[in-house]
Amino acid sequence: MSRFLASECPPEAQVSPQQPTTVAISTNEGEARARLTLPDGEMAGALMLGHGAGGGVDAPDLRTAASAALAADWAVALVEQPYRVAGRRSPVPAPHLDAAWIEVANVLAAAGGRLGGCRRLVTGGRSSGARVACRTAARTGSIGVLCLAFPLQPPARAASTTRAASRQSELDGADVPVLVVQGRTDRFGVPRSSGALRREVVRVDGDHGLKRDHAAIAAAVTRWLGALGA
Repeated sequence: MSRFLASECPPEAQVSPQQPTTVAISTNEGEARARLTLPDGEMAGALMLGHGAGGGVDAPDLRTAASAALAADWAVALVEQPYRVAGRRSPVPAPHLDAAWIEVANVLAAAGGRLGGCRRLVTGGRSSGARVACRTAARTGSIGVLCLAFPLQPPARAASTTRAASRQSELDGADVPVLVVQGRTDRFGVPRSSGALRREVVRVDGDHGLKRDHAAIAAAVTRWLGALGA
């Protein structure tokens, strides 16, 4: 089980407060990249976020969540999957996404000094990245999962007579506290909150892109991270 642990930090991986540093991480799936940033104050935890299927780590909602976490004194690692680093837009199958994600978490844990020896890890991401974080929460040692625009039910394709399978089981299987920030008009639908599963769902203005209500996204992330750190 991975955690962020105190250890010697390789010189090439040193990170300064509020100064992002990009680190290349070799995995069995190819080279991944992690953009690491430390907060100015004493670290409350570390947040590791992944991107959507065809997007990158500069998506508006990821930037908003990262900024909110840093302001709340959480370190942030924005992770690019190997297929994106290699220049491809189409994602690889889920087992390969999960394997690369776990390897990146393990590397960051083994070299935890780069994040100040933080022992409280939250994983998450937007859309496909949120699915990966839910499926691997136990294997990365996460204390919580942050889901931005979780793609619950793929929309039916034109001329199709069947619907794609729901991803509800992935969300339900995280087995740690989960925050879902979802656009009210998300074409993938909106999950439900569940006290039994420790899942909170916050609806904000906008669709699957989560490009409109940045203040509401930041407020939800800040409050939830604060509750996890209590």
